[in-house]
Amino acid sequence: MATSAPPSNRFERRRAETRRALVRAARQILAETGDTSASIQAIAERADVGFGSFYNHFESKTELFEAAVQDALEEFGQTFDEHLAGIDDPAELVAAGFRLSARMAESHPELMQVLRRRGLGHIHSDNGLTRRALRDVEVGMASGRFTAVDPAVALSALGGTLLSLVELRFARPDMDGDDAAVNLAEMVLRMLGVPPDDAHEVARRPLPDLA
Repeated sequence: MATSAPPSNRFERRRAETRRALVRAARQILAETGDTSASIQAIAERADVGFGSFYNHFESKTELFEAAVQDALEEFGQTFDEHLAGIDDPAELVAAGFRLSARMAESHPELMQVLRRRGLGHIHSDNGLTRRALRDVEVGMASGRFTAVDPAVALSALGGTLLSLVELRFARPDMDGDDAAVNLAEMVLRMLGVPPDDAHEVARRPLPDLA
């Protein structure tokens, strides 16, 4: 899960852990079924916290599940930052992001199920993942690596394609996920204006290990 600065005293640490436990429980529910109709009592029991603790942190289930989605998206973005930190080419960043996402369907299944079920509604939200993607798109356009278009339009194309890839990985587990991601990454780079031969090469550069 996404992390933040540790609380400074015992009370704050316990309070923060209770909130994390509730968010973890909500993430699990979203990943397993996507059904947000579970009662607050059921959520609290799954989180192993008292029923009354819920309202110390959230005003409603809607607020909790939104926090769970934001937490998953931030973790996704942090994973990208961790594994792609040494890449400067925006085209390679986009391609590697698609390929890592395909692999994360196996290495981070809960996270990717949340993205699969709730990601579409957050493509243009001000979350950690969107900020990172928009940054890379804007850098690519400013450098001439990508064709200059409205960044929001480019973000729609990237986000929608990425979510389609995640859906494909879960709907067709028998398919070679790496091969599908490479081909899709090449198509996306060409869509962004990268020349065909260049897009073919960039989409196949070595990836960092997710372990």
